[in-house]
Amino acid sequence: MQTTSNYTKHNCRNPIQKVLVANFYRSLFSLFKRTRAASVLDVGCGEGVTINKLKESYPTLNVEGLDYSSEAIQIGKKVYPNLKLIQGDIYKLPYKDNSFDAVLCNEVLEHLDDPQKALGELKRVTKKHLILSVPNEPFFMFANLLRGKNIKRFGNHPEHIQHWTTFKFSQMLNKYKLKIITKKHPFAWTVVLAQK
Repeated sequence: MQTTSNYTKHNCRNPIQKVLVANFYRSLFSLFKRTRAASVLDVGCGEGVTINKLKESYPTLNVEGLDYSSEAIQIGKKVYPNLKLIQGDIYKLPYKDNSFDAVLCNEVLEHLDDPQKALGELKRVTKKHLILSVPNEPFFMFANLLRGKNIKRFGNHPEHIQHWTTFKFSQMLNKYKLKIITKKHPFAWTVVLAQK
């Protein structure tokens, strides 16, 4: 079967990486629980790992995933045939305003040339809540170095073009009129629950 770097990350046998990813999901799920959402869109869903975990924990939850990568969507449809996964563009989400109770966007914004435009779309399609996560720099690069990844780039992932500390990320969200409810800091990420 084909694979992507995201799918590999979630199925890695490296014990350090497994602990880091498990801590990330604990934080994400504790924030999601606070939303009491009945419907959720995961933008940048990759192969659907996160919304599959949500569906397992909340069987009645209406979940949908969108990703730019047609390869990731193809893999996701094979691995999770019961999930609704579509290929699409974060800058032009194919949904009406206020379509979902909550919108997730995890490990995506750091890859984008225009994260502010993407935030506008995420804000448009949620009724209320957004859960956003980004690498917490420079800790994310340090974690990569600990795992022996991207050594020549000093731990910087080759696809990351945005780099935020928790403070700078929070400033950007406030600038775009997103109210931060709470933040979590699983090493080495910033995970934010916000509302419009």
